[in-house]
Amino acid sequence: MPKRLNFAAETFAYMTQGIILPSFYLGPIAAFSAINAIGNVPIYLEQYEHFPKQTYRNRASIYSPNGKLDLIVPVVKGSKVHTKMKDVRIAYEYDWQRLHWMSLQTCYRRSAYFEYYEDEFAPFYEERHDYLFDLNEALLELIMRCVKLNREIRKTSTYESSYPDCLDLRESIHPKKEAPGFAAKPYFQVFEPKHGFLPNLSIVDLLFNQGPNSRQYL
Repeated sequence: MPKRLNFAAETFAYMTQGIILPSFYLGPIAAFSAINAIGNVPIYLEQYEHFPKQTYRNRASIYSPNGKLDLIVPVVKGSKVHTKMKDVRIAYEYDWQRLHWMSLQTCYRRSAYFEYYEDEFAPFYEERHDYLFDLNEALLELIMRCVKLNREIRKTSTYESSYPDCLDLRESIHPKKEAPGFAAKPYFQVFEPKHGFLPNLSIVDLLFNQGPNSRQYL
């Protein structure tokens, strides 16, 4: 049985209205652990923030034969300066979709459940989305279904600097920060014997390795 992620209960004791999340590309496990822990409240996706660089908005970390590998969705030049998240366009100047899909296959073909979910993820690397937000939202809906997290997904209607009645994770879940209240416990990873356990990778690392047990782990 996989060990569990531990979010301190007091972290969520005051939350009533929902959880505010940035738009993630194949988001990290910590985000989904928070969604699971907070209970059956709506998820609000932030679509009016200015696109921040070097975040999970357009990158995901997976476990490769050589260790951690970041998959980055390229964006159209100019999107990195004061562009609202909902308006950020994906760049297709090179075939990043093929590269990402090949990387996922290389990293997880030997995992227990990659073939089980393969047909659901493959279309995202064949069909084009014009906007990063739309791609991320569609992937989120798929992942929520795969890990059996039944939550209503909404979008913010304007930018607010704070949401006093909600759990706001827009800034706290970041590649260079430790997620608040999050403690990763080991689960089986394909290349763990070579490089050791890597915590808080993309949710697909958990999904492809643990399959139907992913929700129990969260």
